[in-house]
Amino acid sequence: MYAVLTQGGYGIVSVILIWAVVLGFFWFFMIRPQKKAQRQLDAMIAEMEIGDAVLTNSGFYGVVIDITDEDVVVEFGNNKNCRIPMQKAAIAQVEKAGEAK
Repeated sequence: MYAVLTQGGYGIVSVILIWAVVLGFFWFFMIRPQKKAQRQLDAMIAEMEIGDAVLTNSGFYGVVIDITDEDVVVEFGNNKNCRIPMQKAAIAQVEKAGEAK
């Protein structure tokens, strides 16, 4: 067993180093940007107010008319009777009232 680990001099050390580089690469280029985007989305949802325009994860545009701790009520289209309660996690984008893209 010892001969297998030391075969080639620094065999096990180089394997560990390669794995560390690969894992570092994945963290830096894949996990880190996802966490940053999630923090931005969480901040955007936390700052959401009544009257803001939102885009849901299912692709519907609407206007926030009520906010609770975990849910929002969104009004879709020109029909004032189309009000749907949904979780805040279903919001993909928020555009502040009065702001233009």
